Amino acid sequence: MWDLNRPLSGDCKLELLKWDAPEAQKVFWHSSAHILGQALERKFNAHLCTGPPLEDGGFYYDVSMDPHHAVTQDDYEELKKFFDVAVSDKQVFERLELTKEQALEMFKYNKYKMEILRDKVPEGARCTAYRCGSLIDLCRGPHVPNTSKVKAFAVTNNSASYWKGDQKNDSLQRVYGISFPEKKQLDEYLELRRLAAERDHRLIGKSQELFMFHPLSPGSTFMLPHGARIYSRLQDFIRAEYRRRGFQEVVTPNIFNAELWKTSGHWQHYQQNMFSFKCENEDWALKPMNCPGHCLIFDSRQRSYRELPIRLADFGVLHRNEVSGALTGLTRVRRFQQDDAHIFCMPEQIEQEIHGALDFLKHVYGIFGFDFQLNLSTMPDDHLGDVATWEKAEASLAKALDTLFPGNWKVNPKDGAFYGPKIDIKVFDALKRQHQCATIQLDFQLPQRFGLHFNKDDDTREAPVIIHRAIFGSLERFMAILIEHTGGKWYVGRQFPGNNATTTSLSFGYD
Repeated sequence: MWDLNRPLSGDCKLELLKWDAPEAQKVFWHSSAHILGQALERKFNAHLCTGPPLEDGGFYYDVSMDPHHAVTQDDYEELKKFFDVAVSDKQVFERLELTKEQALEMFKYNKYKMEILRDKVPEGARCTAYRCGSLIDLCRGPHVPNTSKVKAFAVTNNSASYWKGDQKNDSLQRVYGISFPEKKQLDEYLELRRLAAERDHRLIGKSQELFMFHPLSPGSTFMLPHGARIYSRLQDFIRAEYRRRGFQEVVTPNIFNAELWKTSGHWQHYQQNMFSFKCENEDWALKPMNCPGHCLIFDSRQRSYRELPIRLADFGVLHRNEVSGALTGLTRVRRFQQDDAHIFCMPEQIEQEIHGALDFLKHVYGIFGFDFQLNLSTMPDDHLGDVATWEKAEASLAKALDTLFPGNWKVNPKDGAFYGPKIDIKVFDALKRQHQCATIQLDFQLPQRFGLHFNKDDDTREAPVIIHRAIFGSLERFMAILIEHTGGKWYVGRQFPGNNATTTSLSFGYD
């Protein structure tokens, strides 16, 4: 992306991004973060650290300031006044190209910027900074042309943080903000934020006695009778769909020897997120996902191509060692279950299986009234496997998407997993917030790591492809989303909120 007021340096294809483009929104919020940084400098004489846009909207700025003073809600209004002054001044975002030496001299008063320059900018290389008003900040850009484009702004929250997210480093102050090009957009956002606070699943969960937590098992949900009824009903609903759609449910162990995880690659790349322990001088771990266990089932005997596709579903209990400070209600837990399934198929069956997975997804989200967005994430630079296989798989995914959702999906270049392309699904609830629930991923690598094969008529053997597939994702997280989507109103014989809601017999047994 390129600043609108920056001269073009050569021939190019030009696309102008408006507010509704996600890339443009990130630029807008990044520019707003710079204005907030200016306000924090002017009010607190703060040293700026980093101020990125957020994936879910808005932005923040981390700053180092007098340890005897912490940002409070009483400061929000004055920060907004400084922000509004910068907007009314129509300060131009000016791009500055600097040598590393020039940048080190310019930012020698700020040890955090000095550390960034030393770590990120090679010797002899150049970097960029942006000036707006009294602020000069290290930044790649781009930015909006000037501060007057930001018509509406509010400070939304503040908290403590650590430099580079490490509690061993300096303690910082983090200030969050939101901004829009029109005031009515901010008014709508603040109203939805108010409704979201009222619908917080943790509050409703407590008032309706759905679930609880206890410090003796942090991040592990106690489902109380009412909550267990809802939880079980969600499972029963998916199980009924499994029977209709040719899935076979299996039950797999919770604990595996480390050799399994070494074969799958998780021991090498995911061990820090696993609960592991010693038993009889060997390493063991609680399973964080079901796919390696399903590979053992597939490999338990010889398989014929006539058996494929094999669709294995599993509600097995999973554990992931999330950092205690990140645990949040039902949305970030250590113990959970998924409506998890793995489809073992031949390469020529990929398209029909992806079509089936997308139809499944469309049906389920339609019942609950969720709008959703689809992206095809393609081959990353650090991919495994040959390019021809990737291109064939991506074409199969694209064809399936075109059949069910013509014109309603986008390509997300180079964002696939290293082992295969995937379809990313973002769900939008009744409050227009997006959530990551479903996943549909192709995997060429796990079958190779486990040496999986099926026999063909000509006595040759071929490796299957695995399709990783979930609709709810974590049942705990989906339940949290559903609570906030409905406001805790458990509908019986009525439609769920949302544009896609369809009449359904799904019932939780009470209003």
